[in-house]
Amino acid sequence: MFNIEQELKKLPSKPGVYIMKDKNDNIIYVGKAISLKNRVRQYFRKTNKTKRIENMVALIDHFEYIVTDNESEALILECNLIKKNMPKFNVLLKDDKTYPYIKINVKADFPDIYLTRKILNDGAKYFGPYASSGSAKEMIDFIKSKFQIRQCKTFKYKDRACLNYHIKKCSAPCMGKISKEDYRKQINQIISMLEGNTSEVIKQLTQEMNEASQNFNYEKAAQIRDKILAIQKITEEKQKVSNISEFNIDVIGVARSAVQICIELFLIRNRKMVERHHYFFENLQDETEEEILSSFIKQYYMDNMLLPNKIMIRKEIEDKELIEEWLTKQAGRKVEIKTPQKGEKLRLVEMAEKNAQITLLNKEGEKYSIVKELKEVLNLEKIPRKIEGYDISNLSGQYIVSGMCVLKDGEINKSLSRRFKIKSVLDQDDPKCMLEVIKRRLHHSVKEPNGAFGSLPDVIFVDGGITQIQAAKQAISELNLSIPVYGMVKNDKHRTRALIDENRKEIKISEALMNKITAFQDAIHDTAISYHRKLRDKQITKSSLNEIEGIGEVRKKALLKKFGTISNIKKATPEEIAQIPGITVKLAEEIKQSLN
Repeated sequence: MFNIEQELKKLPSKPGVYIMKDKNDNIIYVGKAISLKNRVRQYFRKTNKTKRIENMVALIDHFEYIVTDNESEALILECNLIKKNMPKFNVLLKDDKTYPYIKINVKADFPDIYLTRKILNDGAKYFGPYASSGSAKEMIDFIKSKFQIRQCKTFKYKDRACLNYHIKKCSAPCMGKISKEDYRKQINQIISMLEGNTSEVIKQLTQEMNEASQNFNYEKAAQIRDKILAIQKITEEKQKVSNISEFNIDVIGVARSAVQICIELFLIRNRKMVERHHYFFENLQDETEEEILSSFIKQYYMDNMLLPNKIMIRKEIEDKELIEEWLTKQAGRKVEIKTPQKGEKLRLVEMAEKNAQITLLNKEGEKYSIVKELKEVLNLEKIPRKIEGYDISNLSGQYIVSGMCVLKDGEINKSLSRRFKIKSVLDQDDPKCMLEVIKRRLHHSVKEPNGAFGSLPDVIFVDGGITQIQAAKQAISELNLSIPVYGMVKNDKHRTRALIDENRKEIKISEALMNKITAFQDAIHDTAISYHRKLRDKQITKSSLNEIEGIGEVRKKALLKKFGTISNIKKATPEEIAQIPGITVKLAEEIKQSLN
């Protein structure tokens, strides 16, 4: 038996990482400390804590810790454990998107240029990240076309040139049509261009164009001219940040709403903004900006080999020097975290913050107004980020099922829909069915918070009136939970009429919210009824074919594979049915007669 008070006394006053776990041994939080003894004890003292940390502490059943030689080692271990386990109470960078990069294998005799999503320490040159694979591929196509870089994936010498050489899209190094030196010159120009030094590339190309023209090689001069024009066009399309003195910096801006937090990241290379990315975080409204920035920087730059020289942020973070030391070691050069107070750098941070706010507003839009209205009209303590709705479907007490849908941040999330086959209720009793299914569903999240059902809902909507509401509340009560429940009632035309509470009181809502709830109720009903029909049809199909003598499992599968449904088999001619191996025309006639 783990005794927290006794274990707290055993903690060493050394640096390390602590791991908080719940009663199911799930890791719910990972942190680092200069002194494990002092840091871990703070969680169990009666001091002011954020709501999130209070909720986390309430779930702690036991904890573990790993002692390290220094705080720097603790930082790296903390990052690795967070990335591996994704604890629910840590600030998590959930963006699993891997951005595309352009890779040039400069060690090869005739380097290739291609798109990759993995950065390796292999001596190659990487450029990016690009916002989309489309923009990266467009750049690669331009480079290969204008600089006549080889198109083939693997290089080998050949007896004849491919079509790309004849249409002037490749210089045919495989045929010795270009020397290694001249090919390398092309590659160096490409690298210089991708690094942002387009003026130098244009200068070199202009000189080559003039020389070709002077030597009356007008075709070559025209080709170089086209390169110059294309490079100039790309340069003009790149967004420039005027008066930037820094060559290689990342700028981070943070924006908040009542629902979530957005981090906007600007990548500035060679005085030009080359990329921008944004990331969203949920349930962090009570966390400080400093804590969010610290967690973001550690997770974002952990496996990033293309580190900037400086990272610009609005507020000073607590472990700034430690993170700088870690990033410097990782980059092999000095990396600094700056909090500018004035001038161009402050203006960049403000611009990132403004863009983060715009991104947040654009993302939330109508969805935010819907969840905000729900919070107000239902008198909830917090924004209902996750609403689950349930409906029961049966036919005279047969094939009883339930459908569940989720309204996440004001939008119906189809991937979170679930279907249940009722197990304990044998007759037509919708409230009992509702009690069973909600209890089963909530038990999943209580037992496995990080499982397939995810977190508990903020609110539950049931299709029906007071009896369904009471059944849902009973299920919640039996699991010692506290979740508000409301009913979605319909009119005589079977359309959503109102939301009601446990006292049968109708709740006044806007037309936009009513439309959303109507769509939600329809989606729940469709999920339930489609599952009900599937089970019913499966049973009918199974029984119909099983009653026919001479039709075993293999022939039954063959019939259904060819015709799809019993109805289609009924419509088919005996000759069509007899096309299935093992079924004669006589047997086909017997099948038709039996089914009809």
